[in-house]
Amino acid sequence: MRISRRGTALGASLVVAAVLTSTSAEAVTTAADPGKEKQKVDAQVERLKEQLGETSAELAAAYTALESTRSQIPAARSALEQAQSAAAAADRANAVAAQELAAARASEEKAQAQLDSTAKEVAASRTRVAQFAAQIYQEQGFGQLDMALSSTEPQQFADRIALVDTVMDVQGETMERLATEQASLTALEDHLSALRADSAEKKKQAEAALARAEQARDAAAAAKAQLDALAARQASQAKAVQGELASEKAELSAMQAEQSRLKKILAQRAAEAKRRAEAARKAEAARRAAARKRAQSSGGGSSTGGGGGGGGGDTTSGGDGYLSRPSSGPVSSEFGLRFHPIYQYWRLHSGRDYAAPCGSPVRAAASGTVIIAGDAGGYGNRVVIDHGIVSGDHLATTYNHLQRIAEWGGQVSRGEVIGYEGSTGTSTGCHLHFETLEDGDFVDPRRWL
Repeated sequence: MRISRRGTALGASLVVAAVLTSTSAEAVTTAADPGKEKQKVDAQVERLKEQLGETSAELAAAYTALESTRSQIPAARSALEQAQSAAAAADRANAVAAQELAAARASEEKAQAQLDSTAKEVAASRTRVAQFAAQIYQEQGFGQLDMALSSTEPQQFADRIALVDTVMDVQGETMERLATEQASLTALEDHLSALRADSAEKKKQAEAALARAEQARDAAAAAKAQLDALAARQASQAKAVQGELASEKAELSAMQAEQSRLKKILAQRAAEAKRRAEAARKAEAARRAAARKRAQSSGGGSSTGGGGGGGGGDTTSGGDGYLSRPSSGPVSSEFGLRFHPIYQYWRLHSGRDYAAPCGSPVRAAASGTVIIAGDAGGYGNRVVIDHGIVSGDHLATTYNHLQRIAEWGGQVSRGEVIGYEGSTGTSTGCHLHFETLEDGDFVDPRRWL
């Protein structure tokens, strides 16, 4: 609970600088398994809760939320990069599919043009063949021969025979060309059918590639929206943390003042107790000396040595086991230096924490006098017990964050209920913050327990 006397000078400027870290400066990491990532974040949050145990609940909650959000940003960034990369790859695949579809359609159009041209040629050849057939039918197959036989001169006969041969050759070539063109037409139709099937398949592939590209772009947009939402939440939470810092700073200043006041009170009581103890010791020594002198003057035997009581205050020997456990709860935090994640410096955790449920009894660790009881600001409801001089040191114990105080003053005995555990003051949950002070300075309670 205690604030380091060397640490508080750092001020709120370091706090704001630590909290408002720009998201652009965070390293981008590869997205991890979501389950493991959540476990990692949860573990970080639990460590933060332990480090922020003596911080106000409002500030601790705001900072823990901020850190939880900041822990998610690298994975969200990585997810966005992966989504954008997938979208870019899908767009490239979509472009390739579109090009392949265009090429297939161009080939189909070219083949269709060739087929149309060949079909026209076949139609023309068929017309000519039909004309030949009609002529043969009309002439009953003897037109050219009759024309040759009707010749009156040998030369005329020879010329007409030659003409008949030429006409027959033309007809034969026309028939052959028709057969060739028909075969070419069939081949072109088969080729066009194959090209159409290929175009249909390329169309399906292009449509699928387009759908994948749109899905990838949607995923990238969703990932960006998530990252933007995290960044906005981080900014809002950082602002909330900054807002809590003003009240926290005032609370810390009040706690410092309370510590100084308590130290002064205990230092004065220690000086007075030691003065009384020294006076009592001298008085006892003088009494024993006078008793020995009277015994010697009267000729008596040896001195009895007196009762041997210690001088002033509690004279029970100190050390291990002098103090009893003030709470039945488990120890949740020991005495020692702690690095505060918000203030970014080391400070003393000035006591030992016992984490029992709110309302659990808190007992006096040893007999003594209740010298302070009541609200102590960041310490919450507090009881301070003066145990007097123990092994040459003035010993006092404090009991902080109490839900309710049971003893407000006077003498108390070891084990007597003086209050009940709570979470008042600067506290994030139910616990007892137990402190031991020697001559007004905080010491590790384990030295006395």
